[in-house]
Amino acid sequence: MEEEKMDENEWGYHGEGNKSLVVAHAQRCVVLRFLKFPPNRKKTSEEIFQHLQDIVDFGKNVMKEFLGENCVHCGEVVQLPLEFVKQLCLKIQSERPESRCDKELDTLSGYAMCLPNLTRLQTYRIAEHRPILCVEIKPKCGFIPFSSSVTHEMKHKVCRYCMHQHLKVATGKWKQISKYCPLDLFSGNKQRMHFALKSLLQESQNNLKIFKNGELIYGCGDARSPVADWRELAYHLKPFFFPSNGLAGGAHCTRAVIRELVHVITRVLLSSSDKGQVGALRPGPWGLHVCEASPFSRSLHHQGKNTPERSGLPKGCLLYKTLQVQMLDLLDIEGLYPLYNRVERYLEEFPKERKMLQIDGPYDEAFHQKLLDLSTEDDGTVAFALTKVQQYRVAMTAKDCSIMIALSPCLQDASSDQRLVVPSSRSRLAFSVSVLDLDLKPYESIPHQYKLDAKIVNYYSKTVHAKDDTVMSTRFKESEDCTLVLHKV
Repeated sequence: MEEEKMDENEWGYHGEGNKSLVVAHAQRCVVLRFLKFPPNRKKTSEEIFQHLQDIVDFGKNVMKEFLGENCVHCGEVVQLPLEFVKQLCLKIQSERPESRCDKELDTLSGYAMCLPNLTRLQTYRIAEHRPILCVEIKPKCGFIPFSSSVTHEMKHKVCRYCMHQHLKVATGKWKQISKYCPLDLFSGNKQRMHFALKSLLQESQNNLKIFKNGELIYGCGDARSPVADWRELAYHLKPFFFPSNGLAGGAHCTRAVIRELVHVITRVLLSSSDKGQVGALRPGPWGLHVCEASPFSRSLHHQGKNTPERSGLPKGCLLYKTLQVQMLDLLDIEGLYPLYNRVERYLEEFPKERKMLQIDGPYDEAFHQKLLDLSTEDDGTVAFALTKVQQYRVAMTAKDCSIMIALSPCLQDASSDQRLVVPSSRSRLAFSVSVLDLDLKPYESIPHQYKLDAKIVNYYSKTVHAKDDTVMSTRFKESEDCTLVLHKV
């Protein structure tokens, strides 16, 4: 960042989450990421610098090792003119969602992270005169707990995402339950993956967004009907998949374009886009490969058919690597929470040991190496408990990450040996795959996760599963009544 050339008018609001806000440059493919804090919580400039540097180090030394060199973009910490930051904050304030304005942009330290704008990432001879499409997917947890520590039998049958949907709708977070189930996407079975992606397109919630030239064109809104949204989306997508414009309009056109999008995303997700080391993680054993609450599974069950088993993800693909990191949650939160309490008791007795235990960093090669210990035999030590706690934090990070797929039409004269190209029916698309939202989950959030897990399971068991039992019980009684009529008295 060249300080004398920093102009707030060249930057625009890009988006924000709970802890940070992002602005994008109008011409260059870069973004700045600023931390956010509640008005009454201030940190020193040194603390903010260290926080950002820890994010960079964790991405470089841990997540790059697990997910691959090409998929993880760590960025760098930069120091900006304070006047530029203040003017930028004023400029973008009106564009921020009201629900996010409870926290303020850090305007006092001058520190931010500079990262590539992955919605506009261009690689491998992408045509400059063609638009760039980017699909952002937050896949969530792709497996059912396999730990013997699980006390709620329901958790061995229904995935966390599908259970949580019911609580979120009940509390008003979303208007309706999504048909998406992460186990379908992570199955490697194309039929199940297609269903999962179409479900995300129908009810995207905050799990799917689509950008065109860096601008959000789809996702994060449930006020309109999916039919209207799909028509508008198909209008934007048509030049990518049917460049000759030989496809007529109407419902058939919309379905054809959406089908092409789903097929292309599936091919990209199954591709081995990074030739780096797959990784040393083999967490197994697996739990069930099918979630009982998945609408895809339920539909086939009602037809008397079995859900297709997972075909298995190719080991070089990003979904496979992401799932391996997620499965570092070896004990489930139920088995992990007592170990967290063991570490807490130790810290209460020896508070100065916190730094030596690397709870707050540094996130270096030594931290990464400790994560590779997949043993589950508890020897009663603090060291064992701490390793499982750190693995859980990394697993939770992978469960909440976002996958960015950038697509752009190839030049017609592109060489035949061009890498990372995916075919569609009428065109060829160059692509890149990246991962976002890789901040290590806080150590302090573990008690909250423990309480939330119980809340999700209890609500699902008492409401949704209870209704299913009632329906089955009613059917059984009706069957009994019929049988009684047939008996001779």
